[in-house]
Amino acid sequence: MSLEELIQRCAENGDEAAWEEFVQRFHKLIAAVTLRTARRWGNPVPATIDDLVQETYLKLCRDRRRLLSEFRAHHPDAFQGYLSVVTANVVHDHFRALHSQKRGSGELEESLDESEAQDDAPRAGSPQDMERNLLLGELDGLLCSGLSETERKRDRTIFWLYYRYGLTAPAISRLPSVSLTVKGVESVIHRLTRLLSERLLEGPGTRT
Repeated sequence: MSLEELIQRCAENGDEAAWEEFVQRFHKLIAAVTLRTARRWGNPVPATIDDLVQETYLKLCRDRRRLLSEFRAHHPDAFQGYLSVVTANVVHDHFRALHSQKRGSGELEESLDESEAQDDAPRAGSPQDMERNLLLGELDGLLCSGLSETERKRDRTIFWLYYRYGLTAPAISRLPSVSLTVKGVESVIHRLTRLLSERLLEGPGTRT
């Protein structure tokens, strides 16, 4: 089953066989992002990680599986980046809620919508904004660790213009500083998304 068909079948009718395949393909990525994001809040117990993984699946199923229905793939690895953002948001929302309760406010901070993940400054200076910037900085560090000096400036720019600011590959290719064809831009995005996915799946002790 192609990725497009898999997402469509999961989104349209919650097909049991499709969901089994979805879990088989993406569970490891969801678990890895959950653990990595949760560690920024402390030392989570395994039961908490399991609960957050399950909450990610629940979020994907809410509102008649809206997050899956609205996803549009621009290249083969785009869904992995999208799923990483969804998962990280679930984890941050959980720990923000706990901290809010400990402070006695009883009020939950508004969660980041996936469409806001590419917005440069939804609320400058807010805890939510700072947490998001830390996550983006961490992702950027993983990208830099896998790029040579000659690749770093241009390729990172392409990656963030696409994922953070929402520019299309044709729009990016027309920038004078890029000097690539549309296919060239798509190739860079594909390569860096795959690199980031591989880095996220690596254990901290195995990364150099």
